[in-house]
Amino acid sequence: MLSYRHAFHAGNHADLFKHFVLTRLLSHLNQKDKPYWFIDTHAGAGCYQLDSGYAAKNAEFQGGIGRLWTREDLPPVLAGYVALVRALNDDGELRFYPGSPVIALEMLRRTDRLRLFELHNSDFPLLEANLAGAGRRAMLFHEDGFAGLKGLLPPTASRALTLIDPSYEQKDDYTRVVSCLREALKRFATGVYMVWRPILDRDEARELPLQLEQLSAKSWLHVSLTVAHRRDEGPGMTGSGLFIINPPWTLHDELQSTLPFLRDALAVDDGAGYEITRDGE
Repeated sequence: MLSYRHAFHAGNHADLFKHFVLTRLLSHLNQKDKPYWFIDTHAGAGCYQLDSGYAAKNAEFQGGIGRLWTREDLPPVLAGYVALVRALNDDGELRFYPGSPVIALEMLRRTDRLRLFELHNSDFPLLEANLAGAGRRAMLFHEDGFAGLKGLLPPTASRALTLIDPSYEQKDDYTRVVSCLREALKRFATGVYMVWRPILDRDEARELPLQLEQLSAKSWLHVSLTVAHRRDEGPGMTGSGLFIINPPWTLHDELQSTLPFLRDALAVDDGAGYEITRDGE
């Protein structure tokens, strides 16, 4: 049931896209003094070694963070994300990639808190080790994040960013994302939520953003990035999407100006592209 290991895909184009946008959301939350929580329903191991083990097997990071690693012409908002990755590799060699928990740990302020869920028996001890430096700022839960999220809402801090990014290895992950968010919005309608999704030729994958649009959210932004034409055969995911509920109003323009660069930098063929839609359009 829990055979999926995110380390195989660490630092690939989908990870890069997700984590770049995550840094923008955290940056916007940091602009106000009031503390907030970062909640991750599927935290994984927190940090990944790229030059050995699972990540080195297919080396998917070479088509993601590997393409931006040495570039000096990055747009400013993208440069901030790459700087976080470079800080983890202070010897100049790309050997480690931060997952969302470590990115959040680096960006959250002293008064902010992390609440992280991971169910996988192998990844949870790694998450504990990688978050050891967070001390009492972080609470880690070895349990199902879909089920556990409702127990944290509304947060005592009254502000929160929740990342929901299951593997979608289980078909019911699609329906669980929708039901989880529906319940979360009932408990905490003003929270910021970001859902990651794969772009796949499957009915449930195509229907997910449409179902998310129908939730009772005050505002939303849906953005997707593809790096190649969809493949009929062979492994590999050619694109991913992010559905963001209650996004900062400046995020649309930030992405609109940055995604052309990201599309070109990560393109595998002329099927690379991006799309941004928001409520009211």
